Amino acid sequence: MMWEQVLIRRRAMGAIAVLSLLLAATPLRAENDAEIRAASVSSGSASPAPSTRMILPRSAYPITRSEGLVEQPFGERVADPFRWLEADPGKDADVAKWITRQNALSADYLGNLPGRDHFAARIRSLFDYERYGLPRKAGSRYFYLRNAGLQNQSALWVRKGVNGEQRMLVDPNTWSADGSLALAQWEPSPSGRFLALAEQEAGSDWRTLRVVEVASGKMLDERLSWANDTEIAWIGDEGFLYSRFPEPKAGEDPRAPRFNKAVWYHRVGTGQSEDQQVFATPDHPEWSHKAQVSSDGRWAVIVSEVSTDKRNAVHLIQLEGRRGGVWKAMPLVPEITDHWRMVAGIGNKLWFLTDLGAPEFHLVSIDLARPKAGWKVVVPQRGNKLEGARMIGDRFLLSYLQDGQSVAVMTDSRGRPGKAITLNGIGTASGFGGRPGDPETFYQFSSFATPPAIYRMDLRTGAVTPFAEPKMTFDPADFEVEQRRFTSKDGTQVPMYVVRKRSAAKAGTALPTLLYGYGGFDISLTPGYSPVRMAWLEAGGAFALANIRGGGEFGRNWHKAGSGENKQNSFDDFIAAGEYLIREGIAAQGALAIQGASNGGLLVGAVVNQRPDLFAAANPDVGVMDMLRFDRFTSGRFWVDDYGRPDREADWRTLRAYSPYHNIVGGKSYPAILVTTADNDDRVVPAHSFKYVAALQAAQIGDRPHLLRVETRAGHGAGKPVDKVISSGADVLSFLAYWTGLHTEADAL
Repeated sequence: MMWEQVLIRRRAMGAIAVLSLLLAATPLRAENDAEIRAASVSSGSASPAPSTRMILPRSAYPITRSEGLVEQPFGERVADPFRWLEADPGKDADVAKWITRQNALSADYLGNLPGRDHFAARIRSLFDYERYGLPRKAGSRYFYLRNAGLQNQSALWVRKGVNGEQRMLVDPNTWSADGSLALAQWEPSPSGRFLALAEQEAGSDWRTLRVVEVASGKMLDERLSWANDTEIAWIGDEGFLYSRFPEPKAGEDPRAPRFNKAVWYHRVGTGQSEDQQVFATPDHPEWSHKAQVSSDGRWAVIVSEVSTDKRNAVHLIQLEGRRGGVWKAMPLVPEITDHWRMVAGIGNKLWFLTDLGAPEFHLVSIDLARPKAGWKVVVPQRGNKLEGARMIGDRFLLSYLQDGQSVAVMTDSRGRPGKAITLNGIGTASGFGGRPGDPETFYQFSSFATPPAIYRMDLRTGAVTPFAEPKMTFDPADFEVEQRRFTSKDGTQVPMYVVRKRSAAKAGTALPTLLYGYGGFDISLTPGYSPVRMAWLEAGGAFALANIRGGGEFGRNWHKAGSGENKQNSFDDFIAAGEYLIREGIAAQGALAIQGASNGGLLVGAVVNQRPDLFAAANPDVGVMDMLRFDRFTSGRFWVDDYGRPDREADWRTLRAYSPYHNIVGGKSYPAILVTTADNDDRVVPAHSFKYVAALQAAQIGDRPHLLRVETRAGHGAGKPVDKVISSGADVLSFLAYWTGLHTEADAL
């Protein structure tokens, strides 16, 4: 029977019958211990996984058309046989059919893995606890997100006074039957009379802004479209500033790069057609702009950027005394050269975090009444990256990253150090919101084995009291969290977190291990809780998070050391992390899995090509896989400062050397690979994953499975319903567990 016929018949059959048909239709065989040992040359011993495994030879995969497209940029011939998979599945029937067949294969395979039902049930149980988001105060009201446990989307609640009676204000679970409409962001007006929010559909980065009247809970009629990566900055209670792109022209490809993003003003109670354009740069259509309003409402601060690289220009609009529709902007930082982030504004004085002259950031201020006096350093650079700052009450609350961990320090208004805020072990503290004059702030603390808890700090007394603490179904004390350092290829010391059961750590037991990384865009990976990750730990696996170069854990220099022409350092760091875990007896021989999302998906794809022998299984999620064409779709043009420009020869050769799609090495035995993406991802378009999987399945790289799982009505990750998180988490964990030999209780049944 032809393979396509097997897939067509799958819907009418039970899972066991489908699996039997797969076995009959393909030369599926058992991979014996000798073959496993041959595939694990570097580890020197057999994988502890079961000796009989379902494998997939090339003939088992859906047929993928290969075209003879060859281009010759900069004098080098480059084949792109699967470019046809870049077409929009909504308009191209061949691509849509290909996705359906790939999903049918992966669904049947994953659904029959031992432990899949166990992981689904356990992840669901670990999600089933009441959880809160950080409160924001406006007037006398406190606004916060709350989830009863298994709601697909968290609802927005409000209460009067910190201990007042709470009521639900907005419930996004009523917006759609499948939970795919999400509440993406929200911001109350200064008095708490109104609240502006952003609707997100099916995980898209596009937003529709709405307004709620808080007292009545009524959603007003206006709908503001084409917002994307926007702030909501209220000017009193009358209206707010937001950012949007021009409405696409009829027939325009929705995945095409966007330009001419501008800041607009919306007055509550009016239609979008009446909005006023506040700031735009038609001479620089590649610039994007976002607006904030100073604490006292006197200044609008427009921050402009040209890429994801954290460099900005800054313009100011004086709101006090402004007349009619006149929005007069004056430059404060006219060129995009350094990173600037507004902290607070009172009267003519503004405070910013910047890396101008301080790679690890410092806090500076300027008096607009005396601009010629220039910038004054309030808190100098102090050896650890200054990640965030807030003015609350009459003090500054500073958040530092120390080896990837949060350290919070309170200073007086002049930046003189005061009390350090003690946190409970290795973890991440976030939040610390508030305004000048506030008597309090709220913050959240979480770690790998500790779900987020919310605390209120009285700034007058320093007393900390719980606002919302989770009720857990496990004991965090059963798990050990360590921070270690390993040596990378060039001698650089790189930090890494290791999490496992305390009993296994004490016994020195080597475990199936999941290694996670990112290493890009100046983004810091810090300790945090995940129900999916906890299910892996509870099953007896170890988890490691490597703070490789390219991330933001140690400031600008650490970021630049893993970007552009230095990107290979990120891959070397991640490979060295895997070698360290095996060498130190943390990861069992032949039982190391790797995972990363977005830029981390690129990381996983690149290191699998470079060291396929090191890993038993891999999960590149929503990854950037074609490094020669990434800038041609949606947000890709913003990434050139981190990756380089494919139209420049020097950059192109760097990109060509590690692009996952272009560097699959035939003749080597690759690990089991589950590629995950989503049909509505308009940040990293799923064509990256489609082309990469097609190339994997066409290559002579062994018979371990190389599968594609495409989530429907979902995007890059934000807004994903809890049901989808549980389902995808169970699929990924059971796949990684199967190929690393991690046994669950269900395996013995």
